[in-house]
Amino acid sequence: MSGSSAVAGHPPPLPSRPGLQVWLRGVLGSGASRHSTAWLGAGGKAGWCCCGHAGCWGWPWGAQCDWVPRAKVGDQGHGCGGSMDHPVAGAQTPAHKLALFIQPDPLYLNRDLCPLKDLAQIFKILNLCAEKIQDQEAFIEPTCEILKLCGLPFLKKKLSDEVNYTPVALESIAQLGYLMRVPSSQVRIQICKCIITFYHAEPSNKQLAGKIHYYKIQMAELGGLAETLVLSLALVENQLAEKLWVLKALQHLSTSGVNCKLMMKAQAASRICSHLNDNDPSGQLLFRSSEILWNLLENTSKEEIVNQLSNLECIHALKEVFMNLLIHGFRHYDRQLRNDLLVIATLIAENPGAPMIESGFTKQLILLATSSEVKSHNPLIKGFKFTYSYEDFELKKLLFNMIAVLVKDLCTVQLLNEGKVVLALFHYVKPNEKPGVHDWSAAQYEELQLHAIAILASVAPLLVDDYMTCQGNTRLLMFLEWCVGQDPFFGQGNCFHGAGGRGNKLAQMRYSLRVLRPVVSLCDEAVNLDLCDQGAINQLLANESKEREDAIVLEIQTDILLILSTLCENDLHRKELFGCEGVDILIPLMKMDPKKLYSGLGHNRLLFSTLDSLWCCVMGCYISEDYFLEQEGIFLLLDLLALKQKNICNLILGILVEFCDNPKTASHINTWRGKKDQTAASLLIQLWKQEELELEVKHDQDGRIVDPKKPLAGNFQEQQGVIPMPANCPSIAIMEVSENMRAKIYSVLCKLGFENLPGLSAKDFVTLAIIRRYLDFKVGEVWSEVCAELKEEKFRPVTPDKEALKVISEALENVGKMVATLQTDMLESQQHQELQEEEKVYSKIQAVHKQKEMVNKSWEDFLTRTSNYEALKKAKRLQEKSIEASRSKSRSQNATLHSTEIKGLNTTIASGRLVTVESTPSELTGGPLAGTDLALRKLSVRGGALKKIKGVKVSDPVKKDSISVK
Repeated sequence: MSGSSAVAGHPPPLPSRPGLQVWLRGVLGSGASRHSTAWLGAGGKAGWCCCGHAGCWGWPWGAQCDWVPRAKVGDQGHGCGGSMDHPVAGAQTPAHKLALFIQPDPLYLNRDLCPLKDLAQIFKILNLCAEKIQDQEAFIEPTCEILKLCGLPFLKKKLSDEVNYTPVALESIAQLGYLMRVPSSQVRIQICKCIITFYHAEPSNKQLAGKIHYYKIQMAELGGLAETLVLSLALVENQLAEKLWVLKALQHLSTSGVNCKLMMKAQAASRICSHLNDNDPSGQLLFRSSEILWNLLENTSKEEIVNQLSNLECIHALKEVFMNLLIHGFRHYDRQLRNDLLVIATLIAENPGAPMIESGFTKQLILLATSSEVKSHNPLIKGFKFTYSYEDFELKKLLFNMIAVLVKDLCTVQLLNEGKVVLALFHYVKPNEKPGVHDWSAAQYEELQLHAIAILASVAPLLVDDYMTCQGNTRLLMFLEWCVGQDPFFGQGNCFHGAGGRGNKLAQMRYSLRVLRPVVSLCDEAVNLDLCDQGAINQLLANESKEREDAIVLEIQTDILLILSTLCENDLHRKELFGCEGVDILIPLMKMDPKKLYSGLGHNRLLFSTLDSLWCCVMGCYISEDYFLEQEGIFLLLDLLALKQKNICNLILGILVEFCDNPKTASHINTWRGKKDQTAASLLIQLWKQEELELEVKHDQDGRIVDPKKPLAGNFQEQQGVIPMPANCPSIAIMEVSENMRAKIYSVLCKLGFENLPGLSAKDFVTLAIIRRYLDFKVGEVWSEVCAELKEEKFRPVTPDKEALKVISEALENVGKMVATLQTDMLESQQHQELQEEEKVYSKIQAVHKQKEMVNKSWEDFLTRTSNYEALKKAKRLQEKSIEASRSKSRSQNATLHSTEIKGLNTTIASGRLVTVESTPSELTGGPLAGTDLALRKLSVRGGALKKIKGVKVSDPVKKDSISVK
């Protein structure tokens, strides 16, 4: 400290006069040197006050100083007096007093940074200066200079400064928004410039640039600056320059999602949109406002922003601006801005509560959308014409898209009718002619064509009269004929609606069918009759694509089948037109690989439409039904049913129920066999069990009835209880019939008969007993609900009715008990049958074991005879006795007695019925008996001894059939 010693508790000394002057000029500008001698004093020693008296540390605004003894503050004899209203003090500028109050840091000499540690003091002085502006305009300029200082990036000495000074920085930056109440255009503009510098400041110290820059933006977000700035728009409504600067600041702030949420909270969308049509020759107001609206839509809840814009004032302003740009805009920028505003209008139109019709905006948009296709004498669009530029092409698409949005509101139907929208859209339902020089290109026309046909699918069902007036059926059928024609056409396929249509006409065919399908689904007899009279059924059958299997082709096939289903339903003549040709189309579709149902390409929808066509186009026409049976269609249906897909089982069962009216169907069903030789009856019973398992119907482990009073009720049905309902409303028991498959399974089995069903187990028969009584049980459920409702509503039936209800309840309960008893008898009979079969099996096993024992014993006897001569003689004697015992006792006189022995036989076994000799031929050996007494009668030609016999096989009735001896 030069010139004096430091006092304890005093602030650090000011820099020397030259250094301080440089610093002031850097911060305050050249005006700081005018009064420098007055307030610096000789030598620039510390202790000089703003009036030039030494030793005074008074605060410039009259508050007491906490750094020095109180006696020195406002000391008499000094010119200070401690107030900014003092004559001498008032002669100094507030910026000079700020300079005296803040102790500058050597780093402060860099004018590109603002120290965080001095931020609180700067904003205190800034607030005081702002309060004085209303009375003294001299404070405007210093206030602006201080705001420039606030716009500089923050300087931190320590890494912890960001955390330590966060509350101060948060409150200080939030004060910028509150200072917008200062009634000075110059100050307000400077505040906006200060805020804008948050996003554009580039500090000289590049190492700190990132942290300091982001820190300031973060403090603005946390301090709620954006919300305060939105509220300040009300203060600058009539000041265009100030409003533009505020919008520019908001434009920068709206790049942050946090700020956008704060702005949304302050109703920024409504406040900004309602002033879109304010007078602004520069055009900045509209540009910046639209940019802010887009940022709000992108960074916050789109629904909330649309709700803020859905008022008459905002829509009217949006309409005026849009029409002004449409009629008078000629620049590329004007056209882009016009299209952006139309997109915002489209988002507003999606809100059902938006007063688009009341504002007249809807009618104008419809007129613009159809202006190039339908001639109009409306002065609003007189002279307007599309220039075929890219921006106008985008405008045309946006107008078409607007119609697609407006058609969702039924209140716009009358306006669509007046605007001849259907006629305008049918303008594109035709092949593209050669484009002229001033016309849409081929790719642009295709995109508009597909877009128009897609919108026609939504508009045509609402304006059927206009559709018929424009001969919609004829145009669509002719267009479909062109789609399958062979004339050269190369679709671009580079737009949203043209996916998959590159080099072909599939996209056009796809959207044409999308128009026909909802129109036909209206079941308007005049429309459908006109369509059929023009040969639509045969044409659609011929159009059934058999090309590649992709999503678009599958969708086309699905739509064709759905259209045919609607046309042929309940009309026998049209079913005959569908005929065998249609059946030939359905059969291959029913044979599709079940794995494709999970491909995600649309095979599941195609299968549904195929089954729907089978029900609507084949059922009821006996010729088609018989042809379907000949093609083994029932087998295909049962194959699909065996997949047990929950979503198609109900539909297939319904078809089977209808098909069973044909007497030829039952034999086909009974003939069918599935995997593991499963029968149709077994499959149906499995589906019944699966359905009851999902319904949590109570049965024991063998499938028997547990509760005879409620044999069909599931867990949910019991928990639901009885709810009294009007007589014209179906009860839970009735609604349950259509909600599951049990009624259809019962119907099919009724057609097949419950007797002699093949391939069923005992447990299947137990379940079949319940199915057989399904109708009785369902009637019992209904009567139980009647009784419960009477009890719930506290009605007492008359005595005869009460007795009748009691008798009915008991009778139906007895049916349940009878079925339970029958199920028990079935299970007991099955157990008894299983025991008998088990005994038969054991008997067979026992006989086999006994036979083995006999064989073993015979073999042992044989070995004994061959190894023990005495045993052989004994066996021989027994054999002879047996032979003698077997002879007849009475003999005739002339009978010849033959000996049972062959003399000279050297075998050790009894002779059998068959002897197989494997040896040298008998011509060489003289035969096998050459060495016996029998051989003496016939000697071999060669004579001589017998040769060695290789083997002899002797048949033995005891030892199997024959025994081989070597």
